[in-house]
Amino acid sequence: MQSVKQLIREGEHQQQDFKFRIDDSKKIARTLVAFANTDGGRLLIGVKDNGKITGVDPTEEIHMIEAAAEMYSKPKLEFKSRVWQEDMKLVLEISIEKAANRPVLALDEEGKWKAFVRRKDHTLLANKILLNVWKHERFDQKKPEKIGEEETQLLAMISGNPGITLSKIYRLSNLQKSTIDRLMVLFICWDLVSMEMNENGTFYQIRENE
Repeated sequence: MQSVKQLIREGEHQQQDFKFRIDDSKKIARTLVAFANTDGGRLLIGVKDNGKITGVDPTEEIHMIEAAAEMYSKPKLEFKSRVWQEDMKLVLEISIEKAANRPVLALDEEGKWKAFVRRKDHTLLANKILLNVWKHERFDQKKPEKIGEEETQLLAMISGNPGITLSKIYRLSNLQKSTIDRLMVLFICWDLVSMEMNENGTFYQIRENE
């Protein structure tokens, strides 16, 4: 049977985050929402970033999580909780499933409802391209047998500039921004282009055939 120490040994990653304690329900809602918008995940409360177990009072922490899931997430997030005991200390585990319909939203620092995603051990703000990819995922976006001149031109630019940013595409292309945005969403849905998000920005490149 898996122990909390085994979970902690995995470290923080795309589906796991450590928290010493929860001081701000609004802020932790962004992490919960990011799990829901990505691959699901778990929060271990009562654990420092370095993996040291400090323990918490689960009753106090669960109230903060309930507020985050019910008041500061839209739609309301469902979660499962579990209490681990290790070395006479208690760790609260909160599990979030991947959302069936994305995006799930949380309040940002300015009090606006925004979507967040998880990339490695970072919680990041979802950009407009990803938001539209999620919208298109609800429909069957089959790649056409033949693509047009605009599509070919844009794909050639991305191929020649691996790791290009959207702002650079805007500068280099003579296409309208709205056209570029629409095509980038389709390219991702058609598995022609990959989008890599990290704390330094968002980068696009041609997806290699597997």
